[in-house]
Amino acid sequence: MGDVVVIGAGVSGIQAALDLANHGVVVHLVEREPTIGGHMAQLDKTFPTNDCSMCILSPKMVDVQRHPNIHIHTLCEVENVKGEAGHFQVTIKEHPRYIDMDACTGCGDCIQICPVEVYNRFDAGVGVRKAIYKPHPQAVPDRVVKDTEHCIECGLCYDACGPQAILHEDAEKESVIEAASIIVTTGYEVFDARKKTPLGYLKFPDVVTSLELERMINASGPTGGKIRRLSDGKEPESIVFIQCVGSRDIPQKRPYCSCVCCMQAMKNALLIREKHPEIEVTIFYMDVRAYGKGYEEYYERAKSVGVKFLRGMPSDMQADNNGSGIRFQVENTETGEVTVLRPGLVVLSVGIQPTDATARLAAQLGLPLEETGFIRSVHDAMDTVGTMRPGIYVAGSAIAPKDIPDSVASGESAAMRAFIDTKKATTSGMRSR
Repeated sequence: MGDVVVIGAGVSGIQAALDLANHGVVVHLVEREPTIGGHMAQLDKTFPTNDCSMCILSPKMVDVQRHPNIHIHTLCEVENVKGEAGHFQVTIKEHPRYIDMDACTGCGDCIQICPVEVYNRFDAGVGVRKAIYKPHPQAVPDRVVKDTEHCIECGLCYDACGPQAILHEDAEKESVIEAASIIVTTGYEVFDARKKTPLGYLKFPDVVTSLELERMINASGPTGGKIRRLSDGKEPESIVFIQCVGSRDIPQKRPYCSCVCCMQAMKNALLIREKHPEIEVTIFYMDVRAYGKGYEEYYERAKSVGVKFLRGMPSDMQADNNGSGIRFQVENTETGEVTVLRPGLVVLSVGIQPTDATARLAAQLGLPLEETGFIRSVHDAMDTVGTMRPGIYVAGSAIAPKDIPDSVASGESAAMRAFIDTKKATTSGMRSR
């Protein structure tokens, strides 16, 4: 039976890999980050059940690591793809980790002694990390990675490492995988809120993105689950959410709805109100889109705990109280009333867009892109994961913005299509002999 390469190890790629491996297929799971898990690992809770995100994802990550049919390739990217369905040759490049993967135990002694602190992308910049680090405590594989760009070579980590697993030198490696099929699950990245200059992101410290708020709310995040103003570290008296930042935006060439923003804002607003009923929470929206199972009920639940919904888009953010606060005005389009607000914290619900590597990968695979930059699928009533190139499938948010349940279902669908290809490749190989 032929192997399958899954490119991208978010929840969609993880589900596809597990489904295939449980059917006896050897899977190569390729991920460019140091750990599998994707964006779901950054979240605190999932809607509409408010289940712990990592309580759902972490067991799947461990199952991937332990499964004998799954080979994990982290810090790796696809360099080249040749061949056709049933007989692909996928060249992957492994970036140097500067760690002996066999010797490292993931104990973290080197992390504790490292004196360098830099921007932590996993915490969306709200927290910091060391120059030698694990992205988060539940990382898979449970190994550190050395950031040579910021390492000052002080030598402390070498002395602290009992197994002597930290390497002074390392280099890129290339390998070729023979595969019957390929599944692309490269996921998404969030819109850069700096492009919406009137909203004052990075100009005002108390204007944050929805992903930054996720890391604040998360009990394992940099603030221990406490909502704080970045300007003074105090709990805000009021919080406003501004929807559709980088979504349904013709000038920014993002005409699509990002699918998750309304529900994510409701979820976080509801969590804030339940834990901190003294904080006033308002969501400014164009249209509330609560389309999934249990989503409308979730919307009603958010209103029942005191979350306010106001239809209107705020004007430019302006400094207030000698620059120590924020002020803006907004028109309620349902009543025509204009209100001036001075919130303690502004949360921008940033939209979803293709990753920066999607176009390059699509070119390597010979796949066309949508005008929005997502990978084009066949997408008819009978085939939502097939592509223009036989043997290559696309799932999750690589196709279009999707929430977690839809991403999982999409990964399962792609896995079954790839499984059929592996059986065909096996049958073809037997006949050729």
